Amino acid sequence: MSLAPLLGGAVIPAHPLALTADRTLDERRQRALTRYYLAAGAGGVAVGVHTTQFAIREAGLLRPVLELAAETVAASAEDVVTIAGACGPVAQAVAEAELAAGLGYDAVLLSPVVPGATEADLLERARAVGEVLPVIGFYLQRAIGGPELSRGFWRALADQPSTVAIKVAPFDRYRTLEVAHGVAASDRREEVALYTGNDDHIIGDLLATLPGGLRFRGGLLGQWAVWTRAAVAMVEQVSRDPAGLAGKAQQLTDANAAVFDAAHGFAGCIAGVHEVLRRQGLLAGVWCLDPDEGLSPGQAEELTRVTAAYTWLVDDDFVAEHLDAWLA
Repeated sequence: MSLAPLLGGAVIPAHPLALTADRTLDERRQRALTRYYLAAGAGGVAVGVHTTQFAIREAGLLRPVLELAAETVAASAEDVVTIAGACGPVAQAVAEAELAAGLGYDAVLLSPVVPGATEADLLERARAVGEVLPVIGFYLQRAIGGPELSRGFWRALADQPSTVAIKVAPFDRYRTLEVAHGVAASDRREEVALYTGNDDHIIGDLLATLPGGLRFRGGLLGQWAVWTRAAVAMVEQVSRDPAGLAGKAQQLTDANAAVFDAAHGFAGCIAGVHEVLRRQGLLAGVWCLDPDEGLSPGQAEELTRVTAAYTWLVDDDFVAEHLDAWLA
């Protein structure tokens, strides 16, 4: 494993959590999900992040889930990057990075949600974590708790030698440009890979020329946890037929609105991902760790609509062909 796929540009799904009906870890299906992403051509997986559910920490599942993904990737012999999510203040984030390093992970995606933390505090935390593993910064949308961070913060983060990438996911064009301006002003601008996390603007980001001539090299996305084979084809099309891809931009955003439950403030975003995977047979149900978390009213119907409307986006046939092997 290495950082080469990350720096070169890759499709990186944010890995979901497979649970049984009694909300315990379904190891068989958890492995099957990782195998699916590898077979689909993903350049990496991000585990222990929002789509995996941050509550895995309180549930005692962080180590088992990280272990399963690391073992499955290692057994595949694929050259992919493994990214572990880390949360909390300095001590917690460093401990989680040390756990990931011990399991062979390549980098850490740092959640920016630390109550009361200043930008200086977040930079110091990134520096401390960077002593353990390379760091991927993260601009998280405010709708789910992300802080507003300045252009100066992103320049300072890019200046840190341990920063290898930034996931840009504020779901906001202005704030997306702030990250690009900050990185473009850094002496390390060529050494920090920008990844879109803007699930509402994926194709637009992939096609965009950013301030300073920067571009997004790939995406680290919850949306790419589903229909991953099509996501890989989409990224390959960026250089081959950008005009044709641009015509699909609003279709993908429409599909993401159904998956992420934009109509209800993203309340069903994790369950929406699970429902797509359940329909394909990769998951047994849409269960989340929080028993009150599930599909919103009308969300299942919206998923049916976009699946039928945008057949280019769907990889059901690919999954059906390989599902038994992945579950074996």
